[in-house]
Amino acid sequence: MTDFRDVAAENRFEQGFTDAHGELRRVWADYARRGDSRVILHVEADQALRGSGAAGDFMKRLTDHARAEGFKLIPRCSYAVAWHKRHPEAADVVAEW
Repeated sequence: MTDFRDVAAENRFEQGFTDAHGELRRVWADYARRGDSRVILHVEADQALRGSGAAGDFMKRLTDHARAEGFKLIPRCSYAVAWHKRHPEAADVVAEW
């Protein structure tokens, strides 16, 4: 696994994970800025990571990052919406659309 990062120039959060074959792959979330919030437009995991739990780990790290940096998340992507519904402990970083 590599460090989580905000690629602000591309409006993208990303993190690397090692797949079952030892290759480094990415999970990412495209976002739009809305005031002090980030609207999560799309979350995607590299095909080789699907089903591995990497996307869920990424969402946890994204939540921790938002909390540490003091901004809110507005989930719009169906995966992000579903993840936040399953993780009420992350409600403190979720803002309404």
